[in-house]
Amino acid sequence: MTDLTLPADLPLLALRSTIVFPGGRIAVQVASAENLALLAAHPEEGATVLCILDPEERDGVPLRAEGRVGVIAQLTDRGRREGGLVQVTLVGRTRARAVSAARDSVAGYAFARVEAADEDVRDAASAKLLMHRVMLAAESRVELDTTFPAELPALLKREIAKPARFADLAAARGALRPAEKDEVVQRLDVVARLEFIAERFEREAAKAKVHEELRHETERRIDKHHREFFLRQQLQAIKSELGEAEHGEGETVELLRRVEEGALPEHVASEARREIERLRALSPASSEHQVLRNYLEWVLALPWKKASGDDRITLEKVEAALDGRHYGLHEAKERILEYLAVRQLRGDRGSDPHGPILCFVGPPGTGKTSLGEAIAASIGRGFYRISVGGVRDEAEIRGHRRTYVGSLPGLLLQAMRRVQTNNPVLMIDEIDKMSSGGNGGDPTAAMLEVLDPGQNHAFTDHYLNLPFDLSSVLFICTANNLFDIPPALRDRLEVIRIAGYTVEEKVEIAWRYLMPRLLDEHGITDLDLQFTDESLALIANRYAREAGLRSFERQLAALMRKRAKRKAEGETGAWIVDQARIEDVLGPPRWAPEEAEQEPEIGTVTGLAWTSNGGELMTIEALLMPGKGKLTVTGQLGDVMRESVDAASSYVRSRAKALRVADPEMKESDLHVHFPAGSVPKDGPSAGVAVTLAIASVMSRRPVRRDVAVTGEVTLRGKVLEIGGVKEKVLAAYRAGLRTVVLPAANAKDLRDLPDEVRSAVTFKTVSTMDEVIEAMLLPMRPNGFAEDLPLFDEVSKDIA
Repeated sequence: MTDLTLPADLPLLALRSTIVFPGGRIAVQVASAENLALLAAHPEEGATVLCILDPEERDGVPLRAEGRVGVIAQLTDRGRREGGLVQVTLVGRTRARAVSAARDSVAGYAFARVEAADEDVRDAASAKLLMHRVMLAAESRVELDTTFPAELPALLKREIAKPARFADLAAARGALRPAEKDEVVQRLDVVARLEFIAERFEREAAKAKVHEELRHETERRIDKHHREFFLRQQLQAIKSELGEAEHGEGETVELLRRVEEGALPEHVASEARREIERLRALSPASSEHQVLRNYLEWVLALPWKKASGDDRITLEKVEAALDGRHYGLHEAKERILEYLAVRQLRGDRGSDPHGPILCFVGPPGTGKTSLGEAIAASIGRGFYRISVGGVRDEAEIRGHRRTYVGSLPGLLLQAMRRVQTNNPVLMIDEIDKMSSGGNGGDPTAAMLEVLDPGQNHAFTDHYLNLPFDLSSVLFICTANNLFDIPPALRDRLEVIRIAGYTVEEKVEIAWRYLMPRLLDEHGITDLDLQFTDESLALIANRYAREAGLRSFERQLAALMRKRAKRKAEGETGAWIVDQARIEDVLGPPRWAPEEAEQEPEIGTVTGLAWTSNGGELMTIEALLMPGKGKLTVTGQLGDVMRESVDAASSYVRSRAKALRVADPEMKESDLHVHFPAGSVPKDGPSAGVAVTLAIASVMSRRPVRRDVAVTGEVTLRGKVLEIGGVKEKVLAAYRAGLRTVVLPAANAKDLRDLPDEVRSAVTFKTVSTMDEVIEAMLLPMRPNGFAEDLPLFDEVSKDIA
């Protein structure tokens, strides 16, 4: 404690990366505008300030200055540095507590009202013991850490009679972080202060000891390696003088034998022999010896000429095997049968035909990956799945060059080594989720050679540096979104779309495939749990209304787990799965029941959207209010969709007379178009018809049919253009209970891809212009202001074979 008279108010100096302690002296460089203003206002030597640690740059008073303990210091030895910096020396005097703080806007810096902060040594014996701990830890750190100040133990011994000064000196010189130093300043209880410092010193001493032990162990291993290397060199020289066989001769003889018996291609065998001769000349202790040995093992382990498959497999057996494991998916099955038919007709003429490069595109859970496994099993081929989702480095496809430590071949050759055949079925899963390039190269560019039938007969991996024939491999890729695949890569793929399943298809799949497997997995039988078509349809429609089967399977498994638990507890008898039982186990339905008709509304339209998870319904809402002709669009839309809204608004305004909308009304009204589910990004032009219909409805005050789903792109002239994803969108409408869909006339051809039960249950209206849509969808107003119930369409669409 010092005899310094404590003033009531003091300027507040915020220190960024250090703190001065009572009795200490530090030099700091001042750069902030507030601190520079303080120094300019107090140019006198020995000016007194309150120092508080504040690591963040900000104008005004440091955060939480009130109630914090700082150090009163005097300013000495000022000097200017380059860049507008001012260097000043702070001489610490005593601790003080900031009662309040405020910034003087005229002076440009802060003042603090202070009070004395009394320090207390409540237990002299504990303080003495803690100072002894700090001394021991400091001496240990001096021995182990060259960066720790060697003079600190001697300085601390001088202050052994002053515990407060001892603690401050240890904190100031003991290589603590700024936040830890500030913690020491805040502790007025000297024993607590010493305890905090002792813990920090002992922790750092323990870390330094571990680092020192690791350093000694590393040096010991290096010395042992050098000693072994020189001894091996001497041994090799002695054996050479005696004319004895060189070390490792047996190893090279064994490798040469494997080359001769391995039936390698001639260019591969020649390269292997050359590398074996290099290996013979290398010492086993050299690092290159192990690298070369690993390389030769990879060359000998690859299936250069070993094929698999049963040539006696008939097309009928393959077709039966595929149908036995998957329901539907006719296009994918047909393509595999075509490939096998070509192979069968070629007979023994040359090698196998180039395997097709198929790409199954569809929502999650639709059976893309399991179909690949079924194809491999049905044709007697090896199967391996390569997941490339998240691959960012070209080397993961092409391999690393042998010059890198720990290098390996890429994923393709690793797969070929594991399946041990040169004509397996390789599934490249999630190809749409590969990175499009970065510091490690572009992996999608590396896939161009792999998936090109004209190039993959000589695929060269960076590690192997030898051409490997991939032309007999049957590649099957999977993707959720085709447009996430780069165009050059997409051009090499034979795309087969797999849309979502209808409720009827899910029920059939459950009976054929899911139920037998799940019953077996849960240890129960169909006598314990009895389903009906109606109960399965209820689960599919109201608990798992997604495009795929994963959620549907999870709901069935939940019912079976509950039954298995009750059976294990001793309950007998069969469970009849009805609506009450389903709701008791699975809870309330997640989806509302299907509604054949919905009440027409003004400004609300049911649109259709395509996502990577399948088709979805999308409600578009429009609202008219008094204003100045402003158009507002909300719902996290992309640029393309915003432009569709602008085009729709312009088209409706151009048709105002036909819609019986007065021009003054348009100028004096604001229009708000909203796409619900605002947290989900949306983009694309296919909502143009729905948006135009919503705006036309709200401006003409005519209700829109809600039991109809619409989709299509609209031009400024009112032409309805073709869109994509028709199958997924129609299936989404069908799952939601809508039985009428409006489509662009150009998409009539896409209706052939729909399942028969959907085509027979849904009525399609194909339109070419927006006038047809408005005429069919907008209901006229009755004299009493209500919509008049009219037939939806004058004509029903033709059945498309």
